Amino acid sequence: MQHIDYKTTGTCAKMIHFDRSEDMRIHNISFDGGCNGNLKAISKLCEGMTADEIAIKLGGNLCGNKGTSCADQLAKAVLSA
Repeated sequence: MQHIDYKTTGTCAKMIHFDRSEDMRIHNISFDGGCNGNLKAISKLCEGMTADEIAIKLGGNLCGNKGTSCADQLAKAVLSA
């Protein structure tokens, strides 16, 4: 299992932490900052998914006029790992 810490840009959450298993599935997602309840829900919903599955579901979701969101940043994080 590989642990990844991803520094976000443009969101209230400042960091995303997750593990990637040998079969390329994402586990143990957590965020530093952001909307705690929403991000816990996103983390639970994405548990065990592949990076591509997460990116398809969450990539491009925007928060207000920020041009990104915590969900979008998660999609970028898992694809960059």
